[in-house]
Amino acid sequence: MTEAEPGQPAEPDAGSAIVEFVLVSTLLLFLFLGIIQLGLVLYVRNTLVANAAEGARHGANLGVDPADGGPYAQRLMAETLPGRSDTSCVGSQVDGPGGVPLVRVECQVRVPLSLVPFGGGVTLHVSGHAVKETP
Repeated sequence: MTEAEPGQPAEPDAGSAIVEFVLVSTLLLFLFLGIIQLGLVLYVRNTLVANAAEGARHGANLGVDPADGGPYAQRLMAETLPGRSDTSCVGSQVDGPGGVPLVRVECQVRVPLSLVPFGGGVTLHVSGHAVKETP
C-alpha cells in the first residue's frame, strides 16, 4: 500500500482493517462467552438431575421416609457443586401407573448468567423418580 501524494485523496479503504477487526472480535467474544455459559448451565442442570434421581432412590429405600429424599439431594448438590447452597429439593410419595408407589424428588436452583451481558439468571426445575420399596 502506498502513501497518497500530498494533495491527493487517500484510498477509501485505508484504516478499515482495524475497525473490522474490532467489530468481528467483539462478535466472536460474545459468541464464545455464550457457548461457555451454555456449557455451565447444562453442567449444573445435569448435576441437579443426577442428584434428584439419587435423592429419589434414597427416599425409596425400605424404612426411609420419602420426604428424606429432598434433603439428601440438597446435601449431594452442596457437595458436588460447592457454593450452590440455594438449591431447594422436596421429596414426596406419589402413585405411579397402576397404583405403584413412587418417590418423587423435585429440585430447583437459580443459575446466574455471569458470562453473558445483561443476563439475570435461569431457574432450573428438575425431578427424579424411583419405585418405593415395600415389604
